[in-house]
Amino acid sequence: MALFDSEFLKRLEYLSLVSRRVFRGQLLAQRRTKQLGGGIEFADHREYAPGDDLRYLDWNIYARFGDVLLKRFQEEEDLHVYFLLDASRSMGHGSAEKFDFARQVTAALAYIALADMDRVSITSYADDVQDAMPLTRGKDRILAILSFLESLGTSGKATRLNEVAQHLVQRTQRTGLVVILSDFYDQEGFQEGVDFLRYRRFEPHLIQVHTTEEANPTWLGDIELEEVETGERRKLTITERKLRQYKQLYQEFLQSLDVYCRTYSISCTRTTTDIPFDELVLRMMRASAVTS
Repeated sequence: MALFDSEFLKRLEYLSLVSRRVFRGQLLAQRRTKQLGGGIEFADHREYAPGDDLRYLDWNIYARFGDVLLKRFQEEEDLHVYFLLDASRSMGHGSAEKFDFARQVTAALAYIALADMDRVSITSYADDVQDAMPLTRGKDRILAILSFLESLGTSGKATRLNEVAQHLVQRTQRTGLVVILSDFYDQEGFQEGVDFLRYRRFEPHLIQVHTTEEANPTWLGDIELEEVETGERRKLTITERKLRQYKQLYQEFLQSLDVYCRTYSISCTRTTTDIPFDELVLRMMRASAVTS
């Protein structure tokens, strides 16, 4: 089945409708930056100065106290949503490739953001930036995004989230929401890259993608393993004991991700590739509605 067929587009539209009708203001957090301007939401007053627009005079305060004050309003700006898509070799692992699943989730979240007039950019990365689509806006841009995502592939290089985080900060003029889709198999640790974004006032959301086989392998006996990101090969004899040790270490890795996100109040979604992408997005919507 094609990654983005006509059925996929129908499911995108359904997700967009659900987001607007049921969970509006929740998914992608609708965290719009605000500046003082000519919006519609009252912020505060300031003293009148010659040349100011008299339409913004607060006549009620003038009538009651004789003070000549201007109303100031909050003007909403569109949200910038930056998608960081892990394209390292490990993301291509498994019969249901994590990279395909991550691309579908990226497309779904991007479409919801575009439908709400937010600006979206997508960057694929491994040890550094592999490819990037600059900020774009408007629901009609979804076909360009799907074409871009379709053109991407995984790299044989290792994951270096910190490198791409620095690149994102350097090339953007505004902060926003950063959605990171990855298995987070970063040899140097994912924390440094996420911290870099946090310290510069970006808001990270982590989506950790893995397969059920990675969490619960069934290998036994003499096998040769290859570290998918470095290419290193090693012959091993897998016993029941070693299998238990691996599963424990993997659960500790997932737990470390959860603990880190809870410690710094970072939104985190963990998923396997054996559920439909739209089911995951709906689950994210419901979770946002509960916790917001």
